[in-house]
Amino acid sequence: MNSAENLLEGAREKKRAALWSVVSAVALVSLKVFLSVRTGSLGVLSEALHSSLDLIAAIITFLSVHFADQPADEKHPYGHGKVENFSAFVETGLLLLTALYIIWEAFQRLFFREAHLTPTLTAIFILVCAMAIDLLRARALRRVARKFMSEALEADALHFSTDVWSTFVVILGIAAVWAGERRGTPWLRYADPIAALAVAGVIIWVGSRLGKRTLDALLDAAPAGLRQSIFTAVKELDGVLDAERVRVRRAGNRYFVDVTIQVPRTASFEQVHALSDAVEHRIAEIVPADVMVHMEPRAPAGEHLFEAIRAIAHRRGLAIHDLSAHQADGKLFVELHLEVDEQQSLREAHRRATELEEEIRKLPSGGAQVNIHIEPLGRHIATAAGAGGEMKELSRAVEKFLNGLPKEFHELANCHDVRALEVEHHILVSCHCAMDGSLPITQVHDVTAALEDRVKEKFPQIFRVTIHPEPEEER
Repeated sequence: MNSAENLLEGAREKKRAALWSVVSAVALVSLKVFLSVRTGSLGVLSEALHSSLDLIAAIITFLSVHFADQPADEKHPYGHGKVENFSAFVETGLLLLTALYIIWEAFQRLFFREAHLTPTLTAIFILVCAMAIDLLRARALRRVARKFMSEALEADALHFSTDVWSTFVVILGIAAVWAGERRGTPWLRYADPIAALAVAGVIIWVGSRLGKRTLDALLDAAPAGLRQSIFTAVKELDGVLDAERVRVRRAGNRYFVDVTIQVPRTASFEQVHALSDAVEHRIAEIVPADVMVHMEPRAPAGEHLFEAIRAIAHRRGLAIHDLSAHQADGKLFVELHLEVDEQQSLREAHRRATELEEEIRKLPSGGAQVNIHIEPLGRHIATAAGAGGEMKELSRAVEKFLNGLPKEFHELANCHDVRALEVEHHILVSCHCAMDGSLPITQVHDVTAALEDRVKEKFPQIFRVTIHPEPEEER
């Protein structure tokens, strides 16, 4: 089953749970209204009113679940999940109204007027059945609410959980009145309004908890501890220098997370994108969420001088190579090659080189002396002369010369694939040289540079030599 089918099946299961809640509420209201008429009990009446509001709440929950699961659209880009939060907020208001009426009526019966009660064992039995229905319904709703993170269903489940306890209190009140009539203790008639006050207290307690949660959701308050959990998890990822800001909001059963992280300024676009995916995956392990990651380039602690220089050049859109540095007489000297558009004038190219030099001098290295070699950026594709422009005799001569140098360069095993071409009045030579694969690349670079110089000394007509080094064991 794919994700779309899972979402559809989840929406159906939530709607079924909400619909059964409505059916159960209708049955409970009918039972409690009948009992309140037969017994005259304020406790039962308060329960009937409570269940009537529960019926309204269940209908609101059913409607909210239906609308909340609709996909995001142009007008509601974050979806319709807030409908569930608003539904829970409305239910809170209904609960508190119920509690206020019960308190008013209880004080009337305690201090200002009497009400005749006719408690029976049948009424107690019916209330026990109602309590059992509330218990089963609350458990079913809580299971679906936790499975799909539905705040509306959770609020409904909380309602019916309070019904279980409030019904139990009412049973105690009716039983006390019934016992008072049998034993001739009329003061026990006050047990019924006192039980009603206990019901109101439960309603207010639960309503305040529910109200705070729904108000937090409507005001985009982050769930306790979630932001810190995400912050800590993101900071621990390889490649993340630090997490600057984490924001979390909830709409229905969906979370939206915005996170700003610091990344090395020398990281490539592909590396940054891969890191963004890693952040999203890590957050998804904590909480299912729609994640937006914003990257801030930063210099890592202890950044190497060369990395800082490359970062400066990259930010300016400049291509550099052959970067090197050395110290002499207590001063730092930096040298590099800067590639510029071959159509630029010397004045423009020098201006860009000067700007780069000035920024390099501002680095913490302490005012290094910078020397920049300017050369054209390779964009032109040259055309070989004649029939391919290949010079086979020169190629063989160069190959023979190079293969006669292993005594002088012990790193060199052999040279092959030598090719000499005449391209736009210049002779270019390229070849492959096999060497020991365990040699450090710095040593290999020095050897190839020396070999290129030796070839140009032997064959002064050659304009450029390019040597490709390769491990001898992989030939």
